[in-house]
Amino acid sequence: MTTMTFQNAHHSPYRVALDTNKQVFMAYDAKNNQKVAYGITIEQAVQALQKLS
Repeated sequence: MTTMTFQNAHHSPYRVALDTNKQVFMAYDAKNNQKVAYGITIEQAVQALQKLS
């Protein structure tokens, strides 16, 4: 699985990966791998992650 790390001015750094078995994106906090959210699109996964904060 390949992950990419992103950060913007308004949110903490997060990583995004594609679970090819389930065909969903996973977004997780780059500082806390226990915070994980899923979505059909990257945007949905990131929005779900932001709601966990």
